[in-house]
Amino acid sequence: MNPEPVIQVRNLKRGFRHLDTHFILHVPLLDLCPASTLVFQGASGCGKSTLFDTLGLIARPDTADEFRVRGKNGILDILSASESHLTRLRSRLIGYVLQHGGLIPSLTVFENIVIPCRLQGDRPDMRRLNELAERLGIGDQMRKKPSQLSGGQQQRVAIARALINHPTVVLADEPTGQLDQFTAGDVRDLLVNMVRDEGATLLVVTHDPDLFSAHVDQSYGFVLRKNNREIHSTLVSLPMKGEES
Repeated sequence: MNPEPVIQVRNLKRGFRHLDTHFILHVPLLDLCPASTLVFQGASGCGKSTLFDTLGLIARPDTADEFRVRGKNGILDILSASESHLTRLRSRLIGYVLQHGGLIPSLTVFENIVIPCRLQGDRPDMRRLNELAERLGIGDQMRKKPSQLSGGQQQRVAIARALINHPTVVLADEPTGQLDQFTAGDVRDLLVNMVRDEGATLLVVTHDPDLFSAHVDQSYGFVLRKNNREIHSTLVSLPMKGEES
């Protein structure tokens, strides 16, 4: 039996205006299943950030036949959820790994990692933090500031912060984009394996899909269609290696 999706999307659309252009993202079908890795690729302006903002519950879609999230207390219809409910759900279910780490320069490594706990008003689970730090190899960096870390170390801290609250979905936006090839492979392995071990879903935006090709369960791209001053972008699943005709 296949696991129930964490997030189910059917015929979702979200649009916005930029200068004199109207951009519309269309997601015909998307299921995010536990312990899976999905990769999204496409040129700048294709809608990757719009998709992540929507799946990360930061922005609501304009319309959707279905947009449901399976939380700890059952299934929630995002279209009818209150803003306060979405805020709570986002802080509990979603973890983020950004391209440059997204660490706050004035805070120590420890303080950066526990930000999600503070936002929920919870005390950090020190056993959880120590386990993550040990596996990521940053246990001796807790008192340092981000400027004292290498790029790879900063991304390891970002992974720890993303996982500290046991998220259901982890969104990684170009997590290896600023790293050399060796460090990128190391960070990729840690990110993919740790998220999968948690039973969470990993969504990766990358300009280097080959880096994740051996680890991905499904890849997606965007088909753009321009019509006067409108740009329509449709999410499509891409054939996996060995499936190409």
